[in-house]
Amino acid sequence: MKTHRIELQKFKSASNSSTRGTVSFRMDCLVLPQKPKDDETEPSSVLEMSEADARVLLVLLKKQIADFDSRKAKSRF
Repeated sequence: MKTHRIELQKFKSASNSSTRGTVSFRMDCLVLPQKPKDDETEPSSVLEMSEADARVLLVLLKKQIADFDSRKAKSRF
């Protein structure tokens, strides 16, 4: 498995597909290969972002999830 360090530069947009149940984000980011640290049991990629970008991500996710919920039938029980 290859590991990467992904540094988020800017979010551009978000969209979702109700048929596949996926959310897609368009963003500018820097992706660099990263060697796993010796103390890690499993290799992992790391996504880094500023607090401002994390807040944008949260807002975009909330909007996309609300969009999914609005398409569901109101009586699910």
